[in-house]
Amino acid sequence: MAIAEELLEMDADIATMQAAVLHGIRDLRLESLPRPRPGSGEVLLKLAAVGVCGSDVHYYVDGAIGEAVVTEPIIMGHEPSAYVAELGEGVESLDVGQLVAVEPAIHCGHCEMCDTGHPNLCPNVRFCGTPPIDGVFSEYAVMPAHNCIPLPDGFTATDGALLEPLGVAIHTVDLAHIRVGETIVVLGAGPIGLLIAAVAKAAGAGQILMAEPVAERREFALNYIADEVFDPNEQDVVAEVIRASNGRGVDIAFEAVGDRDTSQQGAEMLRPGGTLVICGIPGGDDQLVFTASVIRRKGLTIKMVRRMKFVYPRGILMVQRGMVDLKSIATHFLALADLPDAFEMVANYRDGVIRAVVQMD
Repeated sequence: MAIAEELLEMDADIATMQAAVLHGIRDLRLESLPRPRPGSGEVLLKLAAVGVCGSDVHYYVDGAIGEAVVTEPIIMGHEPSAYVAELGEGVESLDVGQLVAVEPAIHCGHCEMCDTGHPNLCPNVRFCGTPPIDGVFSEYAVMPAHNCIPLPDGFTATDGALLEPLGVAIHTVDLAHIRVGETIVVLGAGPIGLLIAAVAKAAGAGQILMAEPVAERREFALNYIADEVFDPNEQDVVAEVIRASNGRGVDIAFEAVGDRDTSQQGAEMLRPGGTLVICGIPGGDDQLVFTASVIRRKGLTIKMVRRMKFVYPRGILMVQRGMVDLKSIATHFLALADLPDAFEMVANYRDGVIRAVVQMD
């Protein structure tokens, strides 16, 4: 039976669904919960694929990201694609059975930041999988219809799920204002770092350097996008990047790790007047550390990435035109019941994982 016909015939009397619920550090349980119903302007989504993000793993391992603390059971997950299962009152822009990508941030739409075109900075945002807001590691979820982006023919559920990290990469490169032919370094060859490098190349980067401690990821990065990749465990990565940039330093450094030392390393790799864009989320003590004289004497510009804004149409076009390779980023596929294994795999960089994806369709 086609997915649209299956969803149209969905039994409204089935009132439960399966969801992976985080109760505390490394305490993730598959539970039966009430299936939600859409209200006015909302849609019920049957989840198809959900990526396992590093921020999900922060909550799983540490129980918190900064001031966002898991204090009660919560469903994680914020990188979904889904099929529209039911339309709420007044929804005419979508059809039952459509495959959609889902913007996980529900902005208020009326604060100063939303009104001035920066909804990613909305102080009232409700973001899937950020305490206390439930996410989408579940069979069903309800979202506003305007957060659902129909996917073109040829897009798979995995492609749709990976549009969220691609969107973060696009926003990150937007902040850098890259110019054609500039040299960049990306610290961290996880999925976000790799996609930042790919988007930067599409935007005109002339030389792409990367640093990554995990051997499998260094190899992946060389095959995927990078000109050179350095090992911070065995090499002086600052010296190597300076050497590779002919002693000048790079124009733009993208920090995509969140470790205590990497932002400082990025500053040291930059030429005078360069730009440091920090995308990684620190764990543990939630601290970034800089040597003031380095960033001051070089006159560096430092920008912080806060999620993304207005990027899905460009992301879809980039995939359609072959400007970025999404498919190879998804290296591992698991069922919802195997989510604890996926979290442990990502947390420990096992089995050459880049992006693990939970498949539910």
